Amino acid sequence: MTDKKLQIVPLGGLGEFGMNCMAVRYGDDIIVLDAGMMFPDAELMGVDIVTPDFTYLEENAKHVRGLILTHGHEDHIGGIPFLLALMKIPVYGTAFTLALVERRLEEHEMLKEAKLHRVKAGETLALGPFSIEFIHVTHSTVSCVALAITTPLGVIMHTGDFKVDPSPTDNELFDLHKFAEYGKRGVLLLMSDSTNVDRPGYTESERAVAPRLAELFMRAPRRIVISCFSSSIHRLQQIIDAADEYGRKVAFIGRSMNTATEIAHGLGFLTIPNGILLRPQDLMQTAPSKVCAIVSGTQGEPMSALSRVAVDNHKHLSIETGDVVALSARIIPGNEKAIYRMMNHIARRGADLVYGPMNPPIHVSGHGSAEELRLILNLVRPKYFVPVHGEYRQMTKHAQLAQHLTHYNLEATFVLESGETLEIDKKGARKGEPVTVGRICIDSGTLDEVVEDMVIRDRRHLSEDGFVLPIIAINKHTGVCEGLPEIVSRGFMSLDDRSDVIEEARKIVMKTLNSSSAEERTDLGVMQEKIRADLKRYLTKETSRRPLIMPVILEV
Repeated sequence: MTDKKLQIVPLGGLGEFGMNCMAVRYGDDIIVLDAGMMFPDAELMGVDIVTPDFTYLEENAKHVRGLILTHGHEDHIGGIPFLLALMKIPVYGTAFTLALVERRLEEHEMLKEAKLHRVKAGETLALGPFSIEFIHVTHSTVSCVALAITTPLGVIMHTGDFKVDPSPTDNELFDLHKFAEYGKRGVLLLMSDSTNVDRPGYTESERAVAPRLAELFMRAPRRIVISCFSSSIHRLQQIIDAADEYGRKVAFIGRSMNTATEIAHGLGFLTIPNGILLRPQDLMQTAPSKVCAIVSGTQGEPMSALSRVAVDNHKHLSIETGDVVALSARIIPGNEKAIYRMMNHIARRGADLVYGPMNPPIHVSGHGSAEELRLILNLVRPKYFVPVHGEYRQMTKHAQLAQHLTHYNLEATFVLESGETLEIDKKGARKGEPVTVGRICIDSGTLDEVVEDMVIRDRRHLSEDGFVLPIIAINKHTGVCEGLPEIVSRGFMSLDDRSDVIEEARKIVMKTLNSSSAEERTDLGVMQEKIRADLKRYLTKETSRRPLIMPVILEV
């Protein structure tokens, strides 16, 4: 037996949703499992995305052998451009996952330098002392894998995101046999998804959505608008199949929706019948009873396609009385307010809203419930167990679930948070020394605007460019602007020196207000974002400076 230690180093995704990133180290060799991101909280003004702090990997860059991806969701791949900007390492993933990564890298003009290597479920990859086998699992997107990592001290298994779907729409079954096979051989450590541990029983199969979709298409007298996650390829296939069966044409609305469907179709994961596609610009000219629009923006993001459709500000699609609008996605915690506000706008347009729990369901989760988590534990029978992917309460509950399974030799369960490490050697497993972790806030999605601390970023921003506060009073009943907007600025420029710029800024704000619909003007989130974007564009062009712009909208 070797004297080297095996270290598990979570850099993100433990004790939180998103930013999934795990380093596995043996001696001087490190592999990284996923590199995700998360969307910022509302109070992180001006921040577009948040990634893990990769300091630990940067300090040990010469030891990092590669990045292994489990699947293509943003909370697992969104941080890749920012990691590759720090170190040039090979990236391994399935074809669909890497296709999504390629689009991300193209946006950052990094694709030419990237070393991307396609793998398939069932294949084995050797990196230093690690041998990684890719195991097919079912989830809410396609080409998802779990990882069985053979090390000199034993086998580590990482489930990635999963549910055990007994009847997946693509007929690619969850490889339970491989999990059982490793369980018989002996598994040193299991790391398993905790997202749905507080849901009893089993998560419903993706096919459970089909009856509800059939009912929608059968009964809807007019236009059908369905919104789902663009990466939910199985769901998209079912919607397309239902549209084909009931004689409707399909239009994809939203950039992420077009990107995902184009990739999935190109790789053979999405079957689109001939003649079924409709150009978005032809939607409103086609008989309402003959169309179905599939729209991105399920979480009420202010400038997403569905949010713009909801306030009648989309160039290709308007919702009219009698249309059916279905939200085929879960409400991510924290997004409730924005989503319900968007639903209210849709309801005002006279649409029939379909959302939430119902039987049969309009949405099923992509994560395994308690019985599926128990099944994996029973099959793998690990010596040590670390719950991953979830908030602390969920990981604790997953740990308790494991500890109740006393019929096999589970020596210890460790509930870790990001930055806490686990060390395993011939004497056993224990918590090790913590490592540097944190959140890196990315402004405007560009690599040169990474900020490690929001307070420092804001202080620097204010000291260099000051701030501008457009103050607008809007009648909350009519959406009409009460008087001219006021512009307050500090540390930006002298009003006496450039009063023309401030005056023009007021006109810009007024122009933005006048070009917005009455419904948009009553939606504070949408108006703040529109005013901020228009004013930022003008002030940057006119002064070459970027003040902090914080629109203040007073409802009177």
